[in-house]
Amino acid sequence: MSLRETLKGTGVAVVTPFNSRGEVDFDALEKVIESVITNGVEYIVTLGTTGETPTLSKEEKVDIIQFTYEKTKSRVPVIVGIGGNNTRELINDLETFPLDEATAVLSASPYYNKPSQEGLYQHYKAFAKVSPKPVLLYNVPGRTGRNMTAETTIRLANEVPNIAGIKEASGDMAQCMEILRDKPRDFLVVSGDDALALPQ
Repeated sequence: MSLRETLKGTGVAVVTPFNSRGEVDFDALEKVIESVITNGVEYIVTLGTTGETPTLSKEEKVDIIQFTYEKTKSRVPVIVGIGGNNTRELINDLETFPLDEATAVLSASPYYNKPSQEGLYQHYKAFAKVSPKPVLLYNVPGRTGRNMTAETTIRLANEVPNIAGIKEASGDMAQCMEILRDKPRDFLVVSGDDALALPQ
């Protein structure tokens, strides 16, 4: 079954609650997970950009992933966010994080250093080669400072077997339509911009 068949409907990027000591508040996180599932979400993303991942240690990330699996109890698919601008570090995360129960990995494109389109391609190619799970690209130029073009997205979709889809948050309708027009049949396109949410 393709990722496009597995992930349907609405997914929620879960926040990471903290207590007054700056520690992850797992009691609050359990309530968040339970609330979104009870209210009908079809899948969740843990450690997405909404989850404040740059502020978390590797140990905290591992604990959050395992806790999320435990509390979802396989009721909905879980996508794990692993993104950043250090390709080698992300590959290490793929090799060491507990991903057995994940449905897919969501990876925001590199931020700050503004790679070229070829740089984005090579980054994702190296990342997907190592990933034990299907990879969802995440294009969010408003946060990363660099837009990944439709051409680069389609090139990755066609040339890198483990890249299964994209969360597209460019806010560019023409770009979204170009991806939908030219993508491979089973390539998943998820709207990351509420204003551009369209049925596939």
